Amino acid sequence: MELSPFGRSRLPVTRLGLGLAALGRPGYLNLGHAGDLRHEYDVAVMEHRCHEVLDRAFFAGVRYVDVARSYGRGEEFLASWLAARQLHPGAITIGSKWGYTYTAGWQAYAEKHEVKDHSLATLERQLAESRAILGASFSLYHIHSATLESGVLDDTRVLDALARLRAGGLAVGLSVSGPRQAEVIRRALAVERDGVALFDSVQATWNLLERSAGDALAEAHAEGVGVIVKEGLANGRLTVRGHDDKAALLRDEAARLQVPPDALALAAALAQPWANVVLSGAATVAQLDDNLASLRVPYDAERLAALRETPETYWTTRSSLGWS
Repeated sequence: MELSPFGRSRLPVTRLGLGLAALGRPGYLNLGHAGDLRHEYDVAVMEHRCHEVLDRAFFAGVRYVDVARSYGRGEEFLASWLAARQLHPGAITIGSKWGYTYTAGWQAYAEKHEVKDHSLATLERQLAESRAILGASFSLYHIHSATLESGVLDDTRVLDALARLRAGGLAVGLSVSGPRQAEVIRRALAVERDGVALFDSVQATWNLLERSAGDALAEAHAEGVGVIVKEGLANGRLTVRGHDDKAALLRDEAARLQVPPDALALAAALAQPWANVVLSGAATVAQLDDNLASLRVPYDAERLAALRETPETYWTTRSSLGWS
């Protein structure tokens, strides 16, 4: 897998990256997640599983890994893998995120899995935590799920602090979620400090069901912002586990091409000219292998146009999915 520069940050990345959201904690919002983990939530077992997937990704050439403070022990598992494999800072590009605090207490089922807070105090606390765990290994730091409602893009103290981090050599970005992703992206593009655009990166949901952020992501890419696609499989809806008519349509097209449905879904994201990195959220080596096949799958936009949903429909459905 070839390395390419990630927007104006010039960080080296590969087209396919690995996200640790499903590997760093017992509970996650993916269909069938508990089965993927075989209901085995012992920390040592989960760390070993995470290392197995990271090993397979690294062997396959993946050189971007995405993690966050709210991904349970995701940063710790990544750090122990880096140490075990004796990988120096820069061997892979790592991005982490701040803004959500993990609150599930290492349980698969919890009243609340994470709490959102985009205050300066949370930024300072979580940055110190990430640095204590990962040291100099991460080079990209995102606001986790920035929204217009959270006010983070209007918080002068937070933006000034991020500008100082950027001046110190840490690339900064934001991830976005919800039906107003495009608005948030465009608002972020306008944020400057001392006449210089603040954000180097944007991470957004784009998949065959939810495509509303596409134009805004193209604008970001044109301005030199690196673009990361998350939730390319729609939390499992665009895999063999999807159970609605649109999942069936995807499976039929995948069967025609003789490829896994998730490979076809990720191929659609990889086909977008503005996408620098598309994340695999694999929880097992087998899932990762299917995801890696996306790099060789042809994508016919017209044949899958009917999968598209309105943002409101997509995000309402997503909010109804249960953690497991």
